Amino acid sequence: MKRRTLLQAAPALALASKARAEPGFPTKTLRYIVPVAAGGGSDLVGRTVTERWGRLLKQSFVVDNIGGGGGILACQATMRAPADGYTLMQGYVATHGTSPATRAVPYDAIKDFTPVGMIGGTPNVLVVNANLPVKNLKEFLDYLRKNPGRLSYGSAGQGSLTHLTMELFKQQVGSFMVHIPYRGIAPAFNDLIGGQTQAMFPGLAAAMPHIRSGRARPLAVTGPMRHGLLKDIPTLEESGFKGFDAQQWYGVVGPAGLPADVLKTLSETLTLTLQAPDMAEKLAIEAIEPRPMSPEAFGKFIKADIARWTQLAKERNIQLES
Repeated sequence: MKRRTLLQAAPALALASKARAEPGFPTKTLRYIVPVAAGGGSDLVGRTVTERWGRLLKQSFVVDNIGGGGGILACQATMRAPADGYTLMQGYVATHGTSPATRAVPYDAIKDFTPVGMIGGTPNVLVVNANLPVKNLKEFLDYLRKNPGRLSYGSAGQGSLTHLTMELFKQQVGSFMVHIPYRGIAPAFNDLIGGQTQAMFPGLAAAMPHIRSGRARPLAVTGPMRHGLLKDIPTLEESGFKGFDAQQWYGVVGPAGLPADVLKTLSETLTLTLQAPDMAEKLAIEAIEPRPMSPEAFGKFIKADIARWTQLAKERNIQLES
C-alpha cells in the first residue's frame, strides 16, 4: 500500500518540484524563443524588448529563432522546457490565436503555457489596388455589391490572420470575394499591386511601404481607435462594424506552471520595459503600440482571441490540415 501511495503521489511531487522557484531569480542567462526565422518583424520585436528587459532583470537574454511549422516547433520547445522562468517564448496571434482555431495543433494554447504579459499590437488595414475606382470604404462596399463574385483578395496563407480578417469582413457585409492564398505577405502584395487581386487585409507594418508609395490605397483599419500612422483613415468600428477587432499582437508566454514569484518578477519587469519613454518609438518601426497587461489579463485576452477565430472558422467552414 505504501508503494502504491508513493507511486500515486509521484506526479504531484514532480509538479511541486517543477514549480519551485530558484532563490534570487534570475541568476543566469534567459532563453527567449521567437517562432520565426531571424530578420523579420517579429524577430525585431523580440530583440528590441529583450535588450531592455534584460537590463532590468540584470541578466541577458539569448534570442533563439525556431521557425517552421507555423510556430508549432517553437511552441513544443517551450512547453517542454523546465517551468523555471529561464525559457520564454514570444507568443503571437498565429501561435495563440488563429492556428489553434483553424487546425489541430500538437499543443494546448491555454493549458500548456503560462501567460506572462502582452507586448503590443498593430491593426490590420483594408487596402485595395490603387487603380480600383474606389476612394473610401463606402465606395468599396458599393463596388462589391455591383460586382458580385468578380473581385478576389489575397492573404498570407490559409488560416492566417489576413485570411480570417477578410472572411470576417465578408461575413459582416454579406458579399463574396474569391480567396487567393499565398506563401507569405510579400507575394500577396505583389499580386495586389499588379492587379491580379483587388483587396487585402494585411498588418499595418507590412502595408505602410505600399501605402506611402501610392500603390495600395487604405480604406479602414481594425481596432478600437485610429492609428497614428493613418490618422485620416477611419476604423471599421466607427464605420458601423460594431465589435470588429483583429490585430497582429505579440506577447510573452512560458511553460505551464511557472512559480508565482518568478511570474511576478517577469511580469513586473516586462511592464516597466514597455513603459520606458523610448519603447513606443522603438516598436513603432513595426507599427506596434505597447500594451502591457498582467498575466491574468493576457490569459483572458488569449482565450477570447482563440474563441473569436474558432467561432468564425466554424461559421465559414475553415478547417485546415495540421
